[in-house]
Amino acid sequence: MKKILFIVAAFVTTFASAQIKMPQASTTQKINQDFGMGAIELTYSRPNVKGRTVLKEKSELAPLGSMWRLGANAATKIKFTDKVTIGGAELEAGTYVIYAIPGKDMWDVIFNKGVNNWGTDGYKEAEDVVHVKVKAGKAANFAESFTMQIINVAAETCELHMTWGNVQVAVPISTNIKDRVRAQIEKALAADNIQANTYNTAANFYYEFDKDYTKALVNITKAVEASKDAYWMVLLKARIEKALGDKVSAKASAQKCIEMATGKNADYVTFANELIKSL
Repeated sequence: MKKILFIVAAFVTTFASAQIKMPQASTTQKINQDFGMGAIELTYSRPNVKGRTVLKEKSELAPLGSMWRLGANAATKIKFTDKVTIGGAELEAGTYVIYAIPGKDMWDVIFNKGVNNWGTDGYKEAEDVVHVKVKAGKAANFAESFTMQIINVAAETCELHMTWGNVQVAVPISTNIKDRVRAQIEKALAADNIQANTYNTAANFYYEFDKDYTKALVNITKAVEASKDAYWMVLLKARIEKALGDKVSAKASAQKCIEMATGKNADYVTFANELIKSL
């Protein structure tokens, strides 16, 4: 009977142990960031310093001069849904792993095709697609957990930031959307029965990206004429007129926007008043 009870107790203990869930020593983070006409997806693990030396000569973790997986566990993966440019080299849409060879003043950051690699295991230099040299700087604050971020995101540029301990580096990433968007706009403007929103989109593009204020004014004027209640279009017209140096027209358009937006959208009333003050 005692033997039976011992076996049952052992089974229960084993079963209970199997249900124990512990937090990961290096947690996983996934980042999804819209960029240009596509998106960037980043998956990496975040080791902690835990009082150890990192990113130093012969440090316990990520020593200078040695290849590092940029995190822990599996190799860090980055996916671009549209082609980008890194370090002057074009990178086609696809998934890559990222490695780095940290140095005191400069890092060599590597984008590689070995997406099934576990850390640096399986790394092949022949699968490298981009090497970029970036400066190593001092982080504003000590980072206990290794941190990657996609920041300073603009229409055609962003930065991949990496921070650990007291070290920070930034990898510039760019894309070209202007030529493709311009081609779409020119095709849309060549069609029949053009809608007000098409003219407005074209005006926004010529104003924000091409800085061709004359073309922007032509298109926003047509948009306003085709959409009598669109106070947001009237405000854009005022901004374009201001950019052209036509303060009289800009003020008149801003005042019209205030009249149209009052009682409908207080933000646009504020925007228009601020524009008038800036003239």
